[in-house]
Parts: sequence; structure tokens; C-alpha cells
Amino acid sequence: MIIAPSILSADFGKLAESVALVKEAKWLHIDIMDGHFVPNISIGPLVVRGLRPYTTQILDTHLMISNANEYIPQFIKAGSDRITFHIEAVEDPTVTIKLIREHGAKVGISIKPGTPVSAVAKWIPFIDQILVMSVEPGFGGQEFMMNSSLKIMEINDLRKNLNKDLLIVVDGGINNITSKFCKEAGADVLVAGSYIFNSKDPKERMESLR
Repeated sequence: MIIAPSILSADFGKLAESVALVKEAKWLHIDIMDGHFVPNISIGPLVVRGLRPYTTQILDTHLMISNANEYIPQFIKAGSDRITFHIEAVEDPTVTIKLIREHGAKVGISIKPGTPVSAVAKWIPFIDQILVMSVEPGFGGQEFMMNSSLKIMEINDLRKNLNKDLLIVVDGGINNITSKFCKEAGADVLVAGSYIFNSKDPKERMESLR
């Protein structure tokens, strides 16, 4: 199981120090929000560029933005290793997938709680990961939606024939209890923000998820 701490819950006044607290994690999850696709605003490529020298971790960048194609090259140039865009936010996923590949990053597609797995099924052979949002995107600290487990199971079944290397990522309301449901359903990567960073011992919290 890959644990990906979400820096959305980190101390942005001491971002490098916060990242150092979770240096054992293989991935760092970076939420990008534009105030349009989701009702919140977070960070842009400049923050990713500033963070990159402080860590060798995989920067898993989740674009919760409307005009993803315009910014994808900037985020990859800034240091993002993996780019996940929302199926609900692009006109032609094939174009976006090709754009990410051309710039040398791994490709992910995310689905909101109200979006069925069928909306992304045809692209499974061409991507590296699917991110299942287990809360409504936009804010941290929300409770895990239990029906997300059914989506994870459905994707797990589809990848057996379509893409055995596909990673299933789950983001939202992850803690030491909900993580068990995700693992049993077939998840490979758990994104956790407040559970990890809003504690006195982030390292212990990561171990509890593993």
C-alpha cells in the first residue's frame, strides 16, 4: 500500500518542514484547486517548483481545475511526476492523456462521488491510475463516503482485463478505519491529509494506515 500524504493539510507557512515530517512516504499528494471546478482555491505551479528541491518523493498532482490542458505543461515543468485530471472537467480525455504523456509524466483520471465508473472505463487501458474521490472535492477533513468502496471494487474488476498495472487511488476521509475498507476493495494508494498532518506524530499515523 502506498501512502500519499496530502499537503493540503500541511502547514503552508512551514511547508518544507511539514514535508520533512512525512519523508518516509513514497508519494506526496498535491491538490490544485481553482475556485471554479471546485469551491476552493489552493496553489499553483510556483509552489510545486518551490517544493521540488526539498524532496525526492513522487509529486502526485491532482488537478481539480476547469482548464487543465492549459496548466499541465507548467505543473510537469515545475516538478510534478504524476498528473491526475478530472473526467468531468475536460472535453476530450484522449487529448489530455496525450498531453501529459508528451510532457513525460504519468497519467491519472479522477472521478467525483457522483460520477460512475463507466465514465472512465474506456480510458483504463491508456492511463496509470484512477483516483476515486471518497468525498466531494474542494475541502479537507470530510467524512469518507462508504459507497466509494463499491467503485473501488468495480475498477478492480475492470483492470484485471484492461490494465493490470493500473493503480487505484482513494482520496477523502482516509483514516485507520476507512483505509481497511479501501484495501479490502482493491485500493493501491491512500491519500490522507488531515489524518496525517493534524497529529503530533505524522509518521505514526502513516504506519497506522499501512
